[in-house]
Order: sequence, then structure tokens, then C-alpha cells
Amino acid sequence: MLNYFGTDPIGQKVLRCEISNGGTRVSVLSWGATVQDFHINGIERSLILGGQSMAAYLGPMRYFGAIVGPVANRIADGQMTVAGQTYALDKNEAGQTTLHGGLAGFDQRRWEFSDIASSSCRLTLTHTDGMGGFPGNMSVTATYSLDAQGALNIEITGETDQPTYFSPAFHGYWNLSGQPDLVDHTLYTPATSYLPVDASQIPIGVPAPVAGTPFDYRQPRSIGPELDHNFCLTPHQGEMVTACQVSAAGLRLEVTTDQPGVQLYNGRHINTGQTPGHGGFAYGPCAGLAIEPQFWPNTPHLPHFPSNLLMPGQVAIHRARFMLSRFVE
Repeated sequence: MLNYFGTDPIGQKVLRCEISNGGTRVSVLSWGATVQDFHINGIERSLILGGQSMAAYLGPMRYFGAIVGPVANRIADGQMTVAGQTYALDKNEAGQTTLHGGLAGFDQRRWEFSDIASSSCRLTLTHTDGMGGFPGNMSVTATYSLDAQGALNIEITGETDQPTYFSPAFHGYWNLSGQPDLVDHTLYTPATSYLPVDASQIPIGVPAPVAGTPFDYRQPRSIGPELDHNFCLTPHQGEMVTACQVSAAGLRLEVTTDQPGVQLYNGRHINTGQTPGHGGFAYGPCAGLAIEPQFWPNTPHLPHFPSNLLMPGQVAIHRARFMLSRFVE
């Protein structure tokens, strides 16, 4: 069922769709293909951060629960070269880098709902050639489905009529306990390497072992203050692998993906000011953990990284699964 949620900056209706299955209930907005809330039976609070109005998503909650792209994360110097031609992109982060697709990224667009069912919905978007500086007319879909176990499955697809880079990601902030920050959360990821970054959060070039660093989460432990990095995964030919597990308050979130990386960000810069989120409370630093299965950042400048170059005639498929379960602490 579709309900009215608000209007976008040009006065078009933004709709809200609720899907449910396996004891899980999720609401999705047509603005940014955004997961607004995520509930499981027996727990009143949403386990994902979100807003109650369009003002929230046009302001301090811009990326909360959205699909970001065409290229998630950062591209250095706000430019990239494709098929021998250099393209100037939006420098929407400190006037230096392109973040999450620029000023008119997927998160700041009104998608169209299609194929709505009780436990799934699909949204479509056309990203026109030159928008944000990216080449190619891109046809994009985002499908959200809840399986019998109540897990949220996300599949993003893309096609283009020109060579371009394509690496979208789901950008949900998770908080399992309902506390103001993540102090009671633990994190596990099997990743044995991560990408060190410079002062602009751009990877410096090669993966580094997590062993002996603050980024070793191969045993579950508290979330560190420095966490905002890509962890390197090793899926093969579309297989799903564990990206991470997060635990708190007797709940465990397991994330699997077919992507070669997962960006984990502790939300230390979150500040929604006077704009309330779920429960009527504003969100502050470390209010949620962003879990973003994706390609590695800045790939257009680093050809030795896994490639997210999309060519005409190809269909890019990106998948992730978010499964909540209860456990005894």
C-alpha cells in the first residue's frame, strides 16, 4: 500500500510503501529509495535511524537509509576519466571530493514505485547523461524484499548507454538498542584487510592488514572512535559473503553481500540539530552505525582496485542481505 509522505523540492508527491514478512516490517520512501524505518515483532523502536518529514531528508538526514550513487563513497579531486575522456564531477564535499554521486545523487531524486507486493517493492530511476558530471543515461532499479526469515534483501541494478562508473550502495544507519549512541554495540567483520585513507578520506592506494591496527574486528569488540573505512571482502562470482555482524541489547544484525567491500562508519559526525528522528528525539554523534556494502572508494583513480566500470549492454547487479536475530547475552 502506498501512502503520501510529503512533497519534493519541485512539488512532486513523495510516497511511502510498507512491506512485511517473517516478523519484520519495513517502510520505504520514493525519495532516494529510502528505508525510513525497520521494525521486528516485539520491539517498538525502529532499528534503523530515520525521519518523520521531508525536511529531515532534505536536511540533516540526507543520506539516512537512502540508495547513494551513481558511485557511493568518494572520488578524489571531483573528476574521473572514462574511455579516454575526463569528466568534471560535483565537488560536494569540502570543495575537493565527490561524495555519494554529488549534489543530485540517487539519494536526492524521486524514484518511481513498481511491482509492489506485500513483502517486496521495486523502485526505478533514470539518471540522465551529465547529471552530477557522470556520463551515460543510466537505468537503475532498487528492489527491497523481506524473506520468510524476516531478512531484508536489497538488489540494485544498473544499465547505461555510455561507459561509466557505477557503484551504488545502501546507506542505512543502524542502532539496535535504542540508546543515544553505540557504546553498547559490538562489531565483528572477518575482513583481514582494510583501506587506509588520507585526510580527505581517500584511500592511499593499497589494502593494509587489519592485524595490529584499530581496525581489527575479527573478534567481536566495541566500535572504535576512528571507524570510517572500507573493509576488503572476497566474494567470488556473485557469491554472498559475510560483511559484518553487529550486536547489542540481545539483537544481532548479520550483513552479507556480493560486493568486494563494506564501508563501516560510526556516525561520529551525525548531528540532526532540532530535527527529530524516530521517537521524537534528535540524533547526535555515533547515534547509528552506517553499513554500506559497495565497491572500494575512488576506484576510477585506482585501476588496480576491483573495477566498477559499467559498459553499454551490461547489467550491474549489487546485492546485500540484512538479517536480525535474537540471542542470549
